[in-house]
Amino acid sequence: MHIKQSFAPIVNDQTRVLILGSLPGDASLKQQQYYAHPQNRFWHLLSLIIDTNLVDMSYPERLQTLLENHIGLWDVVAQANRQGSLDSQIRERSDNDLLGLIKSLPELKTIAFNGATANKIGRQILSRQQSDFQILNLPSSSPAYTVAFALKAEMWLALRDCLS
Repeated sequence: MHIKQSFAPIVNDQTRVLILGSLPGDASLKQQQYYAHPQNRFWHLLSLIIDTNLVDMSYPERLQTLLENHIGLWDVVAQANRQGSLDSQIRERSDNDLLGLIKSLPELKTIAFNGATANKIGRQILSRQQSDFQILNLPSSSPAYTVAFALKAEMWLALRDCLS
C-alpha cells in the first residue's frame, strides 16, 4: 500500500482565492512542501499573478506572501492509495472537508482548481451545497501536464482579477 496524505490548508480569515490541487506528489511529500517538484510551475505561475518572485523565496516566505496576497492553498483529497505521483493512480481516496473550510473563510470569493483531477473531485464536493463562488478550472501546474508554460500562464492570470 502507498497511502499518501494531504497537508494542512494554508489559509487565514483574509483568504479571497483558494487554490485546490488534488494530492501532493512524492517530491512534495518528501519535502513536506506544497508544489516542491522542481519542474512544477506552480510558484512561477503565482509569481506572475502577484508580481512577486516567489521562486527565490524560502518556503515559509512563499506561504506568508501568498497569505498576504489573500491566496490560500489546499488539496481536495485528504488521503489515498497512490503509487508514484500521477493523479491517474489515485485509488481508495477520502476527501478533505472542503465545505467546512469554505464556511470558515468569510472573504472567500474564488475557488480555483489546479488541474482536471482536482476540478472533477472538487466540483463533486461543492455540488453538495449551494455556492455562489466563482469557480475556475486551471490547467495543471504539474510537469506531467505538458502544455506550454505561456498557455498555462495566460489561463492562470485570470486569478489576478479575483484578487482585486
